[in-house]
Amino acid sequence: MFSFVFWVLLIWFVVNVIWMWFVLNKQIYQRTFAWINVACIIIGFWVFYGVSHDANTLANCFIWLNWINVVLACVQFYFGYRKISSSN
Repeated sequence: MFSFVFWVLLIWFVVNVIWMWFVLNKQIYQRTFAWINVACIIIGFWVFYGVSHDANTLANCFIWLNWINVVLACVQFYFGYRKISSSN
């Protein structure tokens, strides 16, 4: 279960990062995927600390992926909830 969840979260992370940069000005999308990231973060930390695993490279990558996903969610919340000025 540990490695399966890691690979699912990694694929989600890569797709989300690529997708995010194409829709920076669409706040609804940014908010939606930021909240999905919160769910992924909860699942990621729950699996990391709740499932037995060896202390190997995959475990290190898993915890780094979780923390990088926290940063990504913060960036998406910023782009999703920032006030856009319409005085151009």
